[in-house]
Amino acid sequence: MSIAKISEISATSNKSFEDAIQQGIERSIKTLRNVKSAWIKEQHVRLENGKLAEYQVNMAVTFVLDD
Repeated sequence: MSIAKISEISATSNKSFEDAIQQGIERSIKTLRNVKSAWIKEQHVRLENGKLAEYQVNMAVTFVLDD
């Protein structure tokens, strides 16, 4: 039997939503062990002077706890 925990994180990119997701996951696995999945809960964009400036994703990262 295994027990998992969920950590919510937010990641941004000036390139794309996909890049923001990738950066968030890469950063998560540096801190958390046994990362198994991520659920993208929200996506947002930020505008500057009427132009798209940044992509943001809010995600729930699931990781299995050590015994």
